[in-house]
Amino acid sequence: MELTRRDAVAALATVGATGGVALGTRRSDDGGDGAEGADGAGEAEAAALDEAAVRASMAAVATVVYPEAVDGVEAFVDRFLDGRLDGSAHAAGLRATVGDLDDAARSWHGAPLVDLSETTRDELLREVGADVADEVPDGTLAERVRYYVVNELLLALYASPTGGELVGLENPQGHPGGTESYRRGPR
Repeated sequence: MELTRRDAVAALATVGATGGVALGTRRSDDGGDGAEGADGAGEAEAAALDEAAVRASMAAVATVVYPEAVDGVEAFVDRFLDGRLDGSAHAAGLRATVGDLDDAARSWHGAPLVDLSETTRDELLREVGADVADEVPDGTLAERVRYYVVNELLLALYASPTGGELVGLENPQGHPGGTESYRRGPR
């Protein structure tokens, strides 16, 4: 199944990203999204990884946590992050957590997260403990990776129409479906 940028926009709408501001952001040629808080908040937290590195790292993790049946992961994640890396406190936490995960990759595996094989990225997530941790935005590294990275990516996938189809949700919450889907009955 092909994930599209349109799926990402639909997922953003489902999670409540505001249309005009979050979806209308245009990234500059240097990879930045051009969005920053009114007082420049978020710059210090993002010092460890630049915007492009955060996006690439999230896409790299998505290839591990998304089912093999989906294609177009990088463009989908990139478009979803257009509405999530918006200068908010959530965006700062996401950036900081991805930076910390990248630091762990460099320390434990000798390379940045994006340069690790898919198998090694999976091992890293398990070594960090993200596969069994609770989701806590200000918790341990494992809890933050679960909250800001793994759950963020899964939310994006399964809030999209294509991702919803993977698990049998023809009309994910927040997406209109038409009366035909309600008349059919179980498959």
